[in-house]
Amino acid sequence: MSDWQGKSVLITGCTGIIGSWLTNRLVEKGASVTGIIRDHVGYSNLFKEGLINRINAAYGDITDYYFVTRVLAEYEVDTVFHLAAQTIVNIANRSPLSTFEANIRGTWTLLEACRLSATVERVVVASSDKAYGSHERLPYHEDHPLRGTHPYDVSKSCADLIARTYHKTYGLAVAVSRLSNVYGGGDLNFNRIVPGSIRTVLEGRNPIIRSDGSPLREYLYVLDAVEAYILLAENLHRKAVVGEAFNFGPNRPSTVLEIVNEIVRVSGKDLIPDIRGSGTLEGEIIHQYCDCTKAKKILGWGTKWSLNDGLNETIKWYQKYLFKESE
Repeated sequence: MSDWQGKSVLITGCTGIIGSWLTNRLVEKGASVTGIIRDHVGYSNLFKEGLINRINAAYGDITDYYFVTRVLAEYEVDTVFHLAAQTIVNIANRSPLSTFEANIRGTWTLLEACRLSATVERVVVASSDKAYGSHERLPYHEDHPLRGTHPYDVSKSCADLIARTYHKTYGLAVAVSRLSNVYGGGDLNFNRIVPGSIRTVLEGRNPIIRSDGSPLREYLYVLDAVEAYILLAENLHRKAVVGEAFNFGPNRPSTVLEIVNEIVRVSGKDLIPDIRGSGTLEGEIIHQYCDCTKAKKILGWGTKWSLNDGLNETIKWYQKYLFKESE
């Protein structure tokens, strides 16, 4: 029997790419899942795949303390995955206040409700490798200082610190995930490099690179990300895990140009990237990649999906999605 059978799980951000895949996996494992949903995002996997009919849907805002408290109490939640956030860098730069509200206020509101809950046993909070900000010494290790400077990065630095203080000060069983760039089916934010390039390539056009193509990033397939979250929650009873932050990434950085070329190669198209920029984009960190030794040693986590296999599955998803949308 699954360790999740009969567990009452709350997932915030369940309409997002990771949240929808995590929801699906936990439902498969027998958990009773409740999702907090602010907006009805009809194109989300949660709705397109019918997952919404297999979970409890609580419509409200995570910055509303009384709403969050009611959801935790009424569904007797024992496990929380806090993924809800405004995740688009460009939107954060244009609209910092809404980003800070969702990413920072939303985090402390949820954690305070969990602290006072009679049923919550463990909480996993989604941070990001962006929380580290810009460092000359790479790869990022978990002991690197968090020093975001742009709105999105700062919001993740703050949420990360707030999450860990709830363990240090109040003893709440919290762990923090710091994932690299996650890709996979269901991400329809086409200003991101992977979905944007895939759509352009499938339309038979040369993919556009807005920078000079040199920034280094890591790209983690969504199912490896889901496994990271589940492992983190399952190990939150251990002293080596509770109150800690963990990096999750493939330990294989690629330049933006390399990832776009790989998308072109896997697609089988005869196209050439159109490089438009002469440097990095304003408001973005130049190079980002993580050391994930801690997750491997303590959690036994490692990627199961190669970049080739992950992109193959992702391109298949977009082919199906774009074909259906064009019918």
